[in-house]
Amino acid sequence: MRVALLGTGKMGAAIARRIQAAGHELTLWNRTAERARAIGVGRVATDLGDAVSDAEVVISILFGPDSVRGTYSQLEPRRGQVYADSTTAGPDVHEELAPRLEAAGASLLAAPILGSIPAIGEGSALILVGGDAAAFERARPVLEAFGKPELVGGRREAAGLKLLNNAMLGISTAAAAELLATASREGLDLEAAFRLLARSVPYLTARRRGFIERDHSRPIFEVGGMIKDLDLALELGHGAGAAMPTVAQVRELFGLAAPEHGGDEITSVIEVFGRTYVPARSDPSGSEEAGERG
Repeated sequence: MRVALLGTGKMGAAIARRIQAAGHELTLWNRTAERARAIGVGRVATDLGDAVSDAEVVISILFGPDSVRGTYSQLEPRRGQVYADSTTAGPDVHEELAPRLEAAGASLLAAPILGSIPAIGEGSALILVGGDAAAFERARPVLEAFGKPELVGGRREAAGLKLLNNAMLGISTAAAAELLATASREGLDLEAAFRLLARSVPYLTARRRGFIERDHSRPIFEVGGMIKDLDLALELGHGAGAAMPTVAQVRELFGLAAPEHGGDEITSVIEVFGRTYVPARSDPSGSEEAGERG
């Protein structure tokens, strides 16, 4: 099929290689064209119009809702095209954009990805697809090039489920960081502690380097991206009238890590626990004092 890929960051680059390897005719677009050329596959478009003009399926994987709005506002969709947005952007943006595409005879799917760059490279990432079933079937051969697509309902369902998944990832990462920092202070065997936690949360094994070696470079999922996704999850939950105190606290922890580690792997949240905590104590007057010492 003729495929356009909009966005060639780390995830986009992995998707591009899989689409090319599957034999599809690929055109790439990125705001910085040099990043698209560096991938070494497909044709790099001169602009957005050039990228999508002849495409049957358009895959977009950008940073967040603002980048999706900005990119899609410049597109001129045509009849029969299927747009599948894999950006973690929340449910509202797709509902805003869909009427314009549908008026032109095109279709819009939400297609967020559950899985990291290695999973895309292996073709094992789960793709949560929301939208029209017929449009999904037209896009399926392209989506299957880089993952395992599953139709989960409408666009809101797909986008909402992705936010829940990423919020759980943030919660698990922050909890592991807190407990491993505690184990380190207590002088416990870190490897033993890590193995124990990974029994409950197997995904942790993929981020062993960050947790045990405290090496947060070469990120798969950056702190800045996690903050964006947690904000979107809070917006989703609060919009539905749900209490989300755990997500809110985890968002605060990643916010504390961001000034020094915004571009680092999410395991860098462990550095927030570098200070010594002094538990609250009661004084004779009945008041409580608490603090931290460096």
